Amino acid sequence: MTTQRTKLADARRTPRFAGLVTFGRYPRIEDVAPENRPIDWAIYGAPFDSGVTYRPGARFGPRAIREESQYLKPYHIEHDLMISEVLSLADAGDSAVHTYDAEANTATVAQFATDLPDPGTTKPFMLGGDHSNTLANMRAAYHRAGKPAGGLALLHFDSHVDTLDEFLGERYSHASPFIRAVEEGILDPKRMLSVGIKGPLNTRDDLAYARDHGVTIVTCEQWRREGYETIDRLRKAIGDAPTYLTFDIDCIDPVFAPGTGTPSVGGFTSYEALALLRHFASGPIGPPNLVGADVVEVLPDRDVAGNTALIAAHIVFEILCLDGLRKRC
Repeated sequence: MTTQRTKLADARRTPRFAGLVTFGRYPRIEDVAPENRPIDWAIYGAPFDSGVTYRPGARFGPRAIREESQYLKPYHIEHDLMISEVLSLADAGDSAVHTYDAEANTATVAQFATDLPDPGTTKPFMLGGDHSNTLANMRAAYHRAGKPAGGLALLHFDSHVDTLDEFLGERYSHASPFIRAVEEGILDPKRMLSVGIKGPLNTRDDLAYARDHGVTIVTCEQWRREGYETIDRLRKAIGDAPTYLTFDIDCIDPVFAPGTGTPSVGGFTSYEALALLRHFASGPIGPPNLVGADVVEVLPDRDVAGNTALIAAHIVFEILCLDGLRKRC
């Protein structure tokens, strides 16, 4: 009999529309069997959106993503991977949040993720929430990974580079997580890859910090012209370095993912988004050495039929499968 690292409810006995709603129907972290500890990934929500610069509502994202994840199944056809056999996964609930103060919220969420059990083994996967929360989870991932010299590498999927110093006087908004991470020594900008950047900007200076500090930017249009050439080049440069992966749902075209606060047209299709992530499994040197991840900026009130939250749930699954493939190897 095959060993199950993640014990899932039998869908033939407990229908997917019944029971406690956790991500992917994974067990609550307190319910994980002793033989499946320490867990590989603790999935938690950060229901905070006071860092937004346009439409609020992403505070309801974690709940919506969990709800749509009930129909996720553990076998990945393309990878021939049964994720529940390879990884121990659990839902750690939601972090407390500091509703009216983005900087204080960053500290609160970072502390929650840092305090998850078994640092060095268990990796934090955050469901946003707006992109300001990423700084918190990156901070926790960096500490839990042993504070790697030079900081973390970053795989960043987004319509926006998110390296503004401040917006309307706020230095901890969803426009600024990565400039703050560089300042804290958490992130090495020369090993930061931003994929999917597109849309009109306020000025050309919006990209100045990223370009001046060596961030590799692959616009959506550039990816369609050249494919994976630049992506693969930086992936080789990153090598086996501890890496964080962040996925802002607004990099997907609003035709497919309308439920987001700062939509930008001309983005990836849902298929292209999945294909991009799968490429990191079969790319030049295999899956990255992930130490933390997140999916952010799902805004259920602007969603249609739950499509955006459903895509987000599948993105989470694809990212987890990258780590499952690495562990299987």
